[in-house]
Amino acid sequence: MAIKVLIVDDSAVVRKVFTKELSTDPEIKVIATAPDPYVARDKIVNLKPDVVTLDIEMPRMDGITFLRKLMKYYPIPVIVVSSLTQKGSDIAMEALNDGAVDVMCKPGPSYSVGDMSMGLIEKIKAAAHVDPNNLKTILSQAHKEKQNYSLTRTTNKVIAIGASTGGTQALEFILTAMPANAPGIVIVQHMPEKFTRSFADRLDTLCKITVKEAENRDRVTPGKALIAPGNMHMVLGRSGASYYVNIKNGPLVKRQRPAVEVLFNSVAKYAGNNAIGVILTGMGSDGAEGLFKMKNSGAATLAQDEKSCVVFGMPKEAIKKGGVDKIVSLAEMPSEILTCV
Repeated sequence: MAIKVLIVDDSAVVRKVFTKELSTDPEIKVIATAPDPYVARDKIVNLKPDVVTLDIEMPRMDGITFLRKLMKYYPIPVIVVSSLTQKGSDIAMEALNDGAVDVMCKPGPSYSVGDMSMGLIEKIKAAAHVDPNNLKTILSQAHKEKQNYSLTRTTNKVIAIGASTGGTQALEFILTAMPANAPGIVIVQHMPEKFTRSFADRLDTLCKITVKEAENRDRVTPGKALIAPGNMHMVLGRSGASYYVNIKNGPLVKRQRPAVEVLFNSVAKYAGNNAIGVILTGMGSDGAEGLFKMKNSGAATLAQDEKSCVVFGMPKEAIKKGGVDKIVSLAEMPSEILTCV
């Protein structure tokens, strides 16, 4: 059964391009398009799509207002599509907090139509597995069990985390629980460029640790989390006893850039048994082989459990590959990470 998609965008060109590109995949069927939320509302009620792609800058009613109404009265998986601007990125982060499953950028100088369509198809397939009501339940349950953690001393351990669909909320939960002297953290979250900066900046205001979008040669030090920039790979390097990151271009790996696989492979090589690997919610298999290599190099490895995942794809593949020491709920993840430290 094909995934039924409704495209909501005020641009006729975008609606046409998205329809054409999505129709190349036999698992997806574009059942309708809508130029604004008012038309979209009627089509959602009448046609009952499985996934909605939603522009956030539209006349009559903006996408965020419509998203909030949808999540309140008719929860449905929504992928927010934004222009590649800082303002668009900030609003997209707001949309994720308001219940959107994922964010996507429109084609432009940095993202060709081909790259965009490949990413959007993947995101739609992931979103089709998401129950928005379940997402709220997972997060509220995790927050009920949340505790304050501390470390008696700092260490030079490295924590490497990979995440995709549902990962923004999971990362926020984990990073806000980290004590100020937590080991250095390196993160790949599947997300477009500029969006990662907005995400990092937002987390930095919420956390005891410093959170920033990684730049080339940034040092990995206690009390700091580095998030790979969208559309760039991030690798760990080592100089003596110090760790740093390199930011580089390169082909898509597991259909992703940044790819968890690329980060985990470098952590296995340069940090070995001095690392902790964590694979969180997400679609696909990105990170499974890298986590396996981390485990074989002596690292402690954790995977988010199925019940607390928005999509159990990435943890499931890592478990199947044999690279996971322990399967952990989102609520217990901060404690388990620090226990490994």
